[in-house]
Amino acid sequence: MVDVATFRQAMGLFPGAVTLITTGEGDLRRGITATAVCSVTDSPPSILVCVNRKTGTCQEIQRSGRFSVQLLGADQSDLALCFAGATGATGLEKFAAPDWTTCPAGLPRLKAALASLSCRVTSQSENGSHMVFIGTIEDVALGDGEALVYARSKFRRLEAV
Repeated sequence: MVDVATFRQAMGLFPGAVTLITTGEGDLRRGITATAVCSVTDSPPSILVCVNRKTGTCQEIQRSGRFSVQLLGADQSDLALCFAGATGATGLEKFAAPDWTTCPAGLPRLKAALASLSCRVTSQSENGSHMVFIGTIEDVALGDGEALVYARSKFRRLEAV
């Protein structure tokens, strides 16, 4: 069995797009920073997200059956840190910036996101400390720019080679 430190070190070598997983309406808005997001299938269009079971975000996704994913741009590391808890903001406080609106389903949508995907949960399973949610994408808003990436314990920008 691999120890936690070695696992984290190995996973840190895998670059990941930085996203916010958001959910809830009004006072129930919740969100976290995550790199554990990936496509599942294009028929129907579906994505997978992994959310720590101890978070209010996980509880609200389970209650509402909906979540949205905001793909952050290269200049949005401050927002990533806020939703990761580094600023001390919790719950609804994370949405204090005026850059938020709602999608047609009422979920949080970051106006400046490179992509905002609104999903309905179609499957969920518990795996250790996390819940794995698969959601069918019901609405998409696309922006422009380069994605923020996390690798080797740092935020990074993509560079063409």
